[in-house]
Amino acid sequence: QVQLVESGGGSVEAGGGLRLSCAYSSNMYYMGWFRQTPGKKREGVAGVNVGGSTTYADSVKGRFTISKDNAKRTLYPQMNTMKPEDTAMYYCAADGRGKPMARLLSEDEYRYWGQGTQVTVSS
Repeated sequence: QVQLVESGGGSVEAGGGLRLSCAYSSNMYYMGWFRQTPGKKREGVAGVNVGGSTTYADSVKGRFTISKDNAKRTLYPQMNTMKPEDTAMYYCAADGRGKPMARLLSEDEYRYWGQGTQVTVSS
């Protein structure tokens, strides 16, 4: 069983930035970052594969980046130039099964999930 713990959420003004962290108990080949607002389906924000290649949702390209430090077993989503529509609960996800890059933003591809951390962007 892989355990994931997110941290770093909070409130920020529009245009600002926030760095989240996701500590994981075992190194996994594929990791994703998702977000969800009440009444909506969980949305894939970013993903990183075993080789370190990343993919991003169109809504965050150029503003968000994701990196992984296997030595520290920590995933670092960095959010810049934030907008009020970025307000959501953010979740970290992990999985060891092989998958193409095109699937990294699909929540169905992940077996393990963190508890989430709330991010609020004020205008």
